Amino acid sequence: MTLATDQQPEREGFSPTSLQFLSMRDAVMDHWEREVRAQVAGASDLLGPVLTNTLPAFYDNIAEALSPGHPRENATSDTNAASAHGGERARMTPYGPDQVIHEYQLLRAAIAAVAQERLTLGPSDWTIIDDSIDEAMRQAIRAFTRSHDELRRKVAAALSHDMRTPLSVVLTGAQLIGIAPSMDIARNTASKIAANAVRLRDMMGDLLDTLTYHGDASIPLDLSQFDVFELVKELRDQYCQSREGTLDFEAVGEAVVGFWDRGSMHRALENLVNNAVKYGDGGKIKIKACETRGRLMLSVHNDGRPIPPDQHDRIFEYLRREGGSPAAAGWGIGLPFVKMVAQSHGGTVAVDSSGATGTTFLIDIPVDCRPFVGGGEGQLPG
Repeated sequence: MTLATDQQPEREGFSPTSLQFLSMRDAVMDHWEREVRAQVAGASDLLGPVLTNTLPAFYDNIAEALSPGHPRENATSDTNAASAHGGERARMTPYGPDQVIHEYQLLRAAIAAVAQERLTLGPSDWTIIDDSIDEAMRQAIRAFTRSHDELRRKVAAALSHDMRTPLSVVLTGAQLIGIAPSMDIARNTASKIAANAVRLRDMMGDLLDTLTYHGDASIPLDLSQFDVFELVKELRDQYCQSREGTLDFEAVGEAVVGFWDRGSMHRALENLVNNAVKYGDGGKIKIKACETRGRLMLSVHNDGRPIPPDQHDRIFEYLRREGGSPAAAGWGIGLPFVKMVAQSHGGTVAVDSSGATGTTFLIDIPVDCRPFVGGGEGQLPG
């Protein structure tokens, strides 16, 4: 079974070109970050983990596609990582679509600049790289736009509901003043009108703030410092003991100490393992934790039936369960909860699934989430 790059510490089956390409990832990302901060509007104030986003995983996917015979045709095949990138850009940055596109263009230039000194890439290699970046741009922009459209719909629905009461008071009060039998009643009614007018004004202010903030739903977090790999091993032991050795469960990776909400991270990881148990066809379940460029990459892999590409984004919607498996009981809130936990920590969750590689869910969040919780919005302190 070929695995997604995140789950392949030994890089088995990679071509020499792919291995060289992987070896220059940090140099490419350093070059890219310098250029993005210098050229992309709104990027200079972003903290490193937010700026990096899901791009290291995307870069690794390009490396896979550069290996002849690997089932990944380009970096966007069988994964929604690019969509996750666009959604996080909408939530965590002041970007517009132009800035998202500009970042990908600079990534292409960074690869070319570093490769010029360290690696010879042929025309077929560049075709894969160009196709990967072009398709990633399209997917990221679609997700970026969709995120803002969803926010506008939510705001419009909330606005139409919450404004009914103060508007009703204003309208009724104006009618009462016209027929008020005394000045005292008119003054009392006018006072109610004024109070509800202030309430409407505040609602409009909240509306404008919401429309100018690129955010989404979040959950309250109680951040503390801990080693996430200890959490991974704890969960592995919990499942292996409860199933009396019937579950093939592997925990790999490294100690990653950061600031997260331990309770919500435990539940999110538990949901992903439950999902792997349900749909993994009895095969091995593998959890991996590692750190790259200030980001935690926490993944859960199973070898079961792949998720169709057109479902990669839909499976994260509330109350949706695809397929007719009798084991898939519940209300379809597990994966949406995982998504909300990742987003609340200032990151995202992506899925990579195909018949050749199995299914990997990746929680990709900052190692230190404190600047991104409670209004930090991923920017450097002024």
